[in-house]
Amino acid sequence: MTNGVYCDLTKLLGRVLMSLMFITAGWNKIGGYAGTQSYMESAGVPGLLLPLVILVELGGGLAILLGLFTRWAALALALFCLASAVLFHYVPDDQGQMISFMKNITIAGGFFILACAGAGRLSLDHKIRGK
Repeated sequence: MTNGVYCDLTKLLGRVLMSLMFITAGWNKIGGYAGTQSYMESAGVPGLLLPLVILVELGGGLAILLGLFTRWAALALALFCLASAVLFHYVPDDQGQMISFMKNITIAGGFFILACAGAGRLSLDHKIRGK
């Protein structure tokens, strides 16, 4: 397997793995709208932002999966992960929350790399650009 094929396959696998959590989370927020809105408000985040959260998670996750507008979607999800980490998981006295905090920071790092590297040849971005 050549290095180019290997990189394209690993970018595709990475996109699939990174997108699954966000697609699932966004979809679940639609079904559990009221509960999610209450949870956000309990953390001091306006519940009116929930449609934006769903758009970022579900729409961004689908965009990453398909490799469509990948750099922008990855940047949006990276910033979303950082905001979620700070707003919902930064609780220094709670080891479980701090693990979630660090996971969000780590996922953001992966999205920043994807924003720089792009989706690869096995993506709609590549097909649209005709490269």
